[in-house]
Formats: sequence, structure tokens, C-alpha cells
Amino acid sequence: MTKILFMGTPDFAVAILEKLIADHYEVIGVVTQPDRPKGRKKIMTPPPVKLCAQAYHLPVFQPEKIKEKEAYEPILALNPDLIVTAAFGQILPQAILATPRYGCINVHASLLPEFRGGAPIHHAILTGKQKSGVTIMYMVEALDAGDMIAQAEIPIAETDHTGILFEKLSHLGAQLLSETLPKLLRSEIQAVPQDTKRVTFARNISREQERIDWSKSGEEIYNQIRGLHPWPVAYTLLDGATLKVWWGIKRPNQSVKPAGQIQEMTKTSIVVSTGNETWIELTDVQVSGKKRMLVKDYILGIDQQTLIGKTLGV
Repeated sequence: MTKILFMGTPDFAVAILEKLIADHYEVIGVVTQPDRPKGRKKIMTPPPVKLCAQAYHLPVFQPEKIKEKEAYEPILALNPDLIVTAAFGQILPQAILATPRYGCINVHASLLPEFRGGAPIHHAILTGKQKSGVTIMYMVEALDAGDMIAQAEIPIAETDHTGILFEKLSHLGAQLLSETLPKLLRSEIQAVPQDTKRVTFARNISREQERIDWSKSGEEIYNQIRGLHPWPVAYTLLDGATLKVWWGIKRPNQSVKPAGQIQEMTKTSIVVSTGNETWIELTDVQVSGKKRMLVKDYILGIDQQTLIGKTLGV
């Protein structure tokens, strides 16, 4: 039986690991990132893949730096026939890549060569793409640059946010891997090099990318809100304090008003003008120092008229 070593870290990778197990492959071990402090109380929290591996009583390795010899030697001692990775979070050294007889393959959440990097799902929505997908590729000692083995795509609905697309692509990746592995193990796969002229990158989201620029079009701002939901979450400023924007919807209008200005209050939303005729209705927010709440609850405790005319972002 083919011995498979799995490498992955976040929720996206869990469905893929579970599919390998369900398909009765011999998963001999799981490599994931170390436990990290999480939340305001900085509680050490294991990555989702570790919890999944423990549930199936699989050996778990958590190297801080996979490129260090003392980190990868115990892994190579397992003598895997194939390494499968999905959102592991580190580039593998050549010593690992050269070991398995069937190579090392990666399940990546984009239609490569577009969106190489750590945040392909976020960027697909942030940039207003109408489709996304999953690519399975051979791994090389460079970021998502290996030859492509298989690819599948799905449409992105206008109401999809990053959390929804994460789940869709996780299950798509698991299914694609299930369909692809038997062919790969029978040497029936002809890998295809990536078109280097079409390469784009999806780097991890920066704090600056989270801040809303109200001078942009309503369409761009809407994509930013859903592209950063449910993490890390877009934000703006209200009276100089952070206001997280968990959700908002587009509202077509007939005129252009000063960007970022609160134009109206409804029973369920705060209506904000943008750089064009498409305004944004904020429906789910979080005031600095308080819990997340629906706008219909937030406006119960304030004088609504004092907000009208205020400019967000300053």
C-alpha cells in the first residue's frame, strides 16, 4: 500500500486529509505548524489539522522551520512514497522534495498560475473574480511554481465571502485529489508547466489592505468587505476610533456624494456614500472595545441623527 505523508495547517486542509483517510490510503503521519497563541487571552491553540490527525490517532510533527535538518530527519525516517500538502505554510527543502518515489504534490486554492501565495481565496474575491478553483501540482523549491497535474474550477457567487469560498474550495480540492491520485500512482498523469507570463501573486493580507478607502467604487468596497470576511475583517474609522465592518451590501443610487459620508440611517443599516453611485449599507459592525453586533441593534443605543453627515475613515 502507498504510504502517504500529509502536510497542512488550517481548516482548508482538514477536508483533504479526511478524504485521504476515507479513500483508505495509508496516511503514515501528519506535519503541521506549531500551536500558536490565539484570541485576546493568547491561549495556545493547535491548528485544525493537528486536531483532525489526533482524532484519527495519526503521528503529528510540528516543526517551527521545516528546512532545518533536525526538523525534517524524523519525517523522512517514515520513508513516505508520496507527500501531499495543502496550505501547509512553509516551502519544503529539496531534501524532502527528492525523497518520495511519487514526489510531493500540493493542493492549491487557485487556478494557477494565477494567485500563487498564501492568500489566494481572499484575493480572488478582493479582485472581483467571477470564478476560482483548485490546482494540484508537483512541488518545487519555489512558491507554488511546480508543474500542474490537475485543475477544477467553480463560479464565485456575488454573495460569496472568503469563508464560504474556503469551504467550497476545500471540498473541491478533496474531490479532485481523490480523482487524481489513482491516475498519478499508475503513472497516467502528464504534468503541464505553468505559463510564467500569466503568474500573479496573492500575498498574505496586510493591515493596510484591511482599511476601507471610501473614495473607491462601491463595487470595490463591497468586494473588500466580503473578501475579508470572516477574517481578518475590513475596518474604517468613526470619530477616530476603529469600526470593524463585518458585512455590508451594495445600494445603487442616482447621484455621487462626498465619499465616506453617512447619508442615511435605516432600521437595519448605515448608508455610506462611496466614490461612485454605488453606495454601501453597513449591516454588521463592531465598535472599538465592544462586541460585534447587527446595525439594527447598534443604532438602538445612539442618537442616530448625530451620525448623519459624518465622514468615515478619519
